[in-house]
Amino acid sequence: MRVLAIGDIHGCLQALLALTKIVPFEGYEAVVTLGDHIDRGPDSRGVVQWLIDWSRDHRLISLKGNHEVLLLQALENRFGLRSWLEVGGMQTIESYQSETRPNEIIPDGHRLFLEQCLPWWETETHIFVHAALDPALPLDKQTEKSLYWSRVDLEAEPHVSGKHVICGHTAQRDGIPKGNGHLTCIDTWAYGGGWLTAMDVNTGAYWQAREDGEVRRGMIDS
Repeated sequence: MRVLAIGDIHGCLQALLALTKIVPFEGYEAVVTLGDHIDRGPDSRGVVQWLIDWSRDHRLISLKGNHEVLLLQALENRFGLRSWLEVGGMQTIESYQSETRPNEIIPDGHRLFLEQCLPWWETETHIFVHAALDPALPLDKQTEKSLYWSRVDLEAEPHVSGKHVICGHTAQRDGIPKGNGHLTCIDTWAYGGGWLTAMDVNTGAYWQAREDGEVRRGMIDS
């Protein structure tokens, strides 16, 4: 199964659009976005809308990241609002061009998209998750802390399933995806001046783009 994985987008719509010009999206059976679609970057609304539009005619698997978790908590109660705003929620509010409370400005279709993001997804050969996995536990026993919050440990043992894990969340600020043979992290700090990465999970080939439109290609060094 040909699968393309995309790391943490964080509202970087221009980087995402630049990727679509150099990556053969149409050649993949599924595209997996690894969560943290929103916050910190300049256009979270544009990113969510692009993903919704693209998913109408393509197989898109969108995972939930800690930033989706925080936004959904903020929508449920005012006590979660401060935590979300402190980690980039204000940029998301600004992208929706409103200073009102988040449950008054996030369109229903966008909220539904974020609510329906999956905690993880797997194929016969790979597991996709936002943050990390406890290598000793099956997927249905993983904790929310592992799935959404834990930092990746490249020294950890392979997952009990034997499958290759593809994750984001732990920003590789040098812009280079990191792999160890059984795990690959492709969060390359798109919102912080780094790169947004899309990777062919079967070959390790990857494409990257910045918000200013600069692009480049590479191959995972495991």
